Amino acid sequence: MKRFAAPLALVLLSACSGGEAPRTAEFVQATPAEADFGTLRVRYNALPTLALSEAVARQYGVPRDAGTALVLVALRTVDGAEEVDADGNVSVTAHDLSGARQTITLRKVDAGGYADHIGTARISPRNSYRFEIEVTAGARTETVKFQRNF
Repeated sequence: MKRFAAPLALVLLSACSGGEAPRTAEFVQATPAEADFGTLRVRYNALPTLALSEAVARQYGVPRDAGTALVLVALRTVDGAEEVDADGNVSVTAHDLSGARQTITLRKVDAGGYADHIGTARISPRNSYRFEIEVTAGARTETVKFQRNF
């Protein structure tokens, strides 16, 4: 019986592909996310810098390479249907699947009349990262957590 195990496994595995040739994986853009804390809105995202155009990478002053992700945090005050820039301090840490922790240094950049906080994280392919953002605005401190797979 053992001599049939390997050929049967190969037949079953080849049936999974439906006879299609292997394809290169396609990058799926990460969906930006936001969290509201009263009138404070925190928008956040992390994406590979290779997903940025040359012009945007130059504007943000970040390298475009496979081992780097751009982390962006925007603070806004919601006033009815309008959003205005909000003042606050932001810190970000990231943990990969092995538990390795990195603190991401942020700096403010002008983004069309708004001040956004950006930084870069070291990433590796086929790894997942948990990001924790701590925002202090006024007398309150809030935490947002999200995960991205690269």
